[in-house]
Amino acid sequence: MCGRYGRRADKQRIAEWMQAHDTNVFDDSYFAPTYNVAPQSLQPVVRLDRETGERELTIMRWGLIPFWSKDGKAGYSTINAKAETVATSPLYREAFKRRRCLVPADWFYEWQKIDAKTKQPYAIALKDGSLFAFAGLWETWKDKATGKSLETYTVITTDPNELTEPIHNRMPVILRRSDYERWLTLGEVGRLPGDLLRPYPDEEMKVWRVGPDVGNVRNNRPELVEPLP
Repeated sequence: MCGRYGRRADKQRIAEWMQAHDTNVFDDSYFAPTYNVAPQSLQPVVRLDRETGERELTIMRWGLIPFWSKDGKAGYSTINAKAETVATSPLYREAFKRRRCLVPADWFYEWQKIDAKTKQPYAIALKDGSLFAFAGLWETWKDKATGKSLETYTVITTDPNELTEPIHNRMPVILRRSDYERWLTLGEVGRLPGDLLRPYPDEEMKVWRVGPDVGNVRNNRPELVEPLP
């Protein structure tokens, strides 16, 4: 499971790295760096513009609500989608066919179970410290009572690589930059990019212990990601 991640990159950095244009719908405060991204928060996402086909940078809420949901309450249980079932699950299969996205991040957190009462948090990132993208899916849900629409996203997870396996039994799918175009492009259903949903090479990643304060979603400061002595 990937239930927390962090991002130092601001709007300009994300747009440049992922070659996306700003929709200009949200002010810059929504794109400010955040060190403890939690479910149900509003975060930057890159998808294809429906009209132009170009990449656009927008804001969505983390926790996918399928378009057919009646009450819109599926948000927390759907922060992650399993790579093994994403093409067949009623929750995600339509989004996997037609609404794929990039979720910008600089690292993610996982908790290793030490004993029945203790878990040690770790931060995990690319060795070169560069910005990266989780493979994501997005949906638009409309509240019939108010007529308002809400756009939400989920992060796809897969088996862990050798680096993350001692910490957790899942890891988020991290896409190579060269695969962004293929992941976003809508092609024939029989040619869906399911082969991209694999563990990222462990030799290109790094991991370090962080303090317990990251466990509280109200904490959001640079010190959260600093390595423990």
